[in-house]
Formats: sequence, C-alpha cells, structure tokens
Amino acid sequence: MSTKVHVHLFYGADPRFYRPGDNIGCLYGYHHAESDAFALTYSQDAREGKPMRLVRRALKAAFGFDFIHTWRNRAEMLRSDVIWTHTEQEWLSAALMLLLSGRKAGAESSPLLLAQSVWLLDKWPSYGIVRKWLYRKLMTRADQLTTLASENAALCKRYFNRDAKPLLYGLNTRDFPVKPPTEWKPHSPIRIAAIGNDRDRDWDTLIKAFGNDARYTVKLATRRRIPASLRAPNVEIALFSGIRKQRELYDWADVIVVPLRPNTHASGITVMLEAAAVGKPMVATDVGALQDYFPAAEAAYIPPFNAPALRDAVDRLAAAPIDALRQAQAAAAGLLSRDLTTQHYAMQHVRITQEMLRARGAAARGRVAPSADADKAVGARGQRSAAQEPRGGL
Repeated sequence: MSTKVHVHLFYGADPRFYRPGDNIGCLYGYHHAESDAFALTYSQDAREGKPMRLVRRALKAAFGFDFIHTWRNRAEMLRSDVIWTHTEQEWLSAALMLLLSGRKAGAESSPLLLAQSVWLLDKWPSYGIVRKWLYRKLMTRADQLTTLASENAALCKRYFNRDAKPLLYGLNTRDFPVKPPTEWKPHSPIRIAAIGNDRDRDWDTLIKAFGNDARYTVKLATRRRIPASLRAPNVEIALFSGIRKQRELYDWADVIVVPLRPNTHASGITVMLEAAAVGKPMVATDVGALQDYFPAAEAAYIPPFNAPALRDAVDRLAAAPIDALRQAQAAAAGLLSRDLTTQHYAMQHVRITQEMLRARGAAARGRVAPSADADKAVGARGQRSAAQEPRGGL
C-alpha cells in the first residue's frame, strides 16, 4: 500500500488554482514526491464571501495561523498517514486540529506531522507568555521539526530542546532553467536589480548605497511600501509580477543584490537561486545561513546595514569582469552539484517521511515485544508449577 501524504499549504496555494494554465503542480514542488509509494493530496481553498474571509483573516492574525482553512481540510488530513507543512502557520493549525480531533502523538492511527518552521524562530523572543505557552503545547504534537537553514535548526534546540532537520530549499528549473554564463560585461551605469517581499529585506541600505548616484541604475521589485524619504531618481520601484516579468528583470540586470536584515531563515534564497540559474553575479548580506546554499566563492557577501560595503562589492565585480563571470559560473555549477531544485527538496521530504515511518514501526514492535516475552514467562511459570504439584490417582 502507498503512503498517504497530505500537503497542507496556505490559503491561496491550492494547486488547482495557483497559476492556472501553467500546469506547474504544487507551488513548492512537493508534487515531485508523487510515486507508486507516495500518494499526495493537497489542502483546498474553499469559496468564501467577504464576511467569512474577514473572520478567517482576523483569527489568523490573532493566533498566528489559519485554523479555519485547516479545519475545512480536516477530513483529508485525518485520512492521511503523514501531513507535510511548509511553514509554522500550517503546522501550528494542523497540530491544533489533530489534538481537537483526539489524534494524539504516538497513536498508530494518528497521522504523523512533519512541521517546518520559517519565521517562528526569528519571532520567538518577541512573543508573550501566552503565545509561547500555546505554541509549545502545539509543538508536542509535531513528530518531526524541519527548517530551511541551519541557524533555525540550532534555535529549535536552544528554544525547545528539540532536534530539527535543516533542509535545502530548491528552484523550479522549469521556470528558471540553469544556464551557466559564458560572458559578463557590465553596462554603464551599472544595472542593479533587487527583488523580494520578505519582511527582512533591507531596502534602506540598498538605496543608501546606490541612490542618487549616476554610476548606478537600480530596479527594485517589491510589494512592500518604500518610504518617500528613500526614493531616488535613479531607483525605479515597481512590482515586476509574473515569471515573464521577473525573467525580463534578470535579463536587464548586471548584478543581483539581496540586501537583508539579520535573520535566521535564509531570507532571500529564492532570488539567489534564480540569479544563479540565469548566470548573474550576486551580492548578498551574510545572514540567515545563506552560505548553506552558496558558499563565499559563489556570491559576494557583506555585513548587515553596511551601505559602503555593499557599494564596494558591486564596484569590485564591475572592475573585474572575469572574476565576476567566474563567480556566476561557480554559483550555477554549485546549484547543479548540490541539486538545489524543487525535485531534490521534495525527495528530502520523502526520505524524512520514510525515517518517521520506520521509527513508528520500530516503536510499535517495541511495545509488542515485552507483551510477548511476558506471555512466554507466564507459560514457563505455569509449567514449573504443574511439575511441582503432587500427582493424584484413584
């Protein structure tokens, strides 16, 4: 029999509706785990009116997870052998649903919960006593913790005394086929592209480094609001939405810059994967365990909040085109050699799930073995007692 896996994603990531017509499967590539041995189902987005949407979002804001969305998908989740989640917003609500449904951890009939955290560890010190108590309680229902960065895994041990497995996130190579560059020559002014909506992007440092300087032209693609005080005539701020627009932006750029505030969850890794695939040299802030993915020979790293260092890193690339080309080629080669793809990302989940199932089987056999040994002991005692009894007769 195949293992039934339910992939629980955020509302809006339903594979039936996400990027309709593109046929990309699951947003994060979990569909690559489909096989005769693994049957996958996915959370589905329910149709809802505006009042219900407001209620659901309000509860999500209050608790930090979307419980209504999870509860709607509970039937499929409870029928599964294992539940995969992509962020703490999904596993926290899944854990609550399982506990309310009486599916405690360790029960053979209860789905295993693979709980992946992204922002939880960064936010943990800011949480109050009640939220920390609730999340710790829900974590007891998580069978295996995972993260996307080694720094986050270390914090799981520090905060919760739980081991977490760091996984390597991957690129959808169908959207961005890996094309190692054969040449690189910067334009004048130098073209800089910066992309991202993550809460830890440091747009202040980016604009301080390159704004109002005619030697650089910057295109900044983000949905986040940029204060008017940071705007500059050589910085274009827009939302380059859609894969085609993103590719056009990468094609235009000489250098991809990933400026970040200190974090532990590999913020910016998607952009770095894409930059490596399209063959552009990149400069990133050295935070979030990004070197788990691309070591220093494959990207230029700078300290946080250091605008002069960011500007100098770009200038060094422009001044040494051969070195910049080698860096970009090394990043593309590293992406391929480490298999930083959605396929490999899915296969890591398969491996961990197999380990979880084997551990459950071993635990179940361990519970049965003492009982069998006890039965043998009782039988032996009974034989000894019978041998010691006097034999009666008429």
